Amino acid sequence: MADFTKGSAADMAADNPGVNMGTTGSMHDLHWEAVDDEYWRANYASRPYVHADRSYEYYRPAFQYGAHSATHHGHRPWSVVEADLARGWTAARGTSTSTWDEMKHAARDAWDRVVHREHHSRTP
Repeated sequence: MADFTKGSAADMAADNPGVNMGTTGSMHDLHWEAVDDEYWRANYASRPYVHADRSYEYYRPAFQYGAHSATHHGHRPWSVVEADLARGWTAARGTSTSTWDEMKHAARDAWDRVVHREHHSRTP
């Protein structure tokens, strides 16, 4: 079971070999809703960081990782958590061979979407 008292998603994955944050594991599903998957599937191709020859499935782990991380760390600025997320990417990406540099913009995009959504759900 994931320890949500840890400071980062990377720490959770590193301290628990039973946690799989990749595309086939359970960690990514904790805060990944069908609406998020549908949104990114429909909109990923229009994002400036996406390469035309890459499918949605290539970017999906980064969208999931960004959304999940924002749910747990969105109260902290991206600039503070990015280094932790970069360290956790290898565990979070599952079977993908993508690097953090290739995926950080997708993760940030999903992070921003969740933070924006959560901010607006708290605003009267």
